[in-house]
Amino acid sequence: MTTLDLAPLWRSTVGFDRQFDLLADSGRWTGADNYPPYDIERVGEDHYQITLALAGFPPDTVSITAGQNTLTVEGRKADKSGHQYLYQGISARQFRQIFNLAEYVQVKSASFENGMLKIDLVREVPEAMKPRQIAINTGADHQKDENKHAA
Repeated sequence: MTTLDLAPLWRSTVGFDRQFDLLADSGRWTGADNYPPYDIERVGEDHYQITLALAGFPPDTVSITAGQNTLTVEGRKADKSGHQYLYQGISARQFRQIFNLAEYVQVKSASFENGMLKIDLVREVPEAMKPRQIAINTGADHQKDENKHAA
């Protein structure tokens, strides 16, 4: 695998440290553990949905934690030692899945139906962070402003 050189980006960007760390870490991801299976879907311009297939997990054994820029989904099955399985194909192992969220992405709701956990996310950019037009003062406007402040 080739190494990703981010040095040219460091020279022309400010405040993208977290994104660069995510890119660097993605090269170390092996993809070996893909349990539980999940989908990430864009359902609107600023709306997303994560769906996890959790067959055999009752809702009270699953927890969802929204942290700063992360979403953690964990599942722990209760030990049912009274069963004697001849074959056990439905996974009973615990899991922990962590999703990295972009800035301003918030978890809005979660639902559990037919073994599918659906988590709705929305990106809500504050008004102060949205692009705005900046007026350009001319020489005459600038002198008027200075005269107002001097008086």
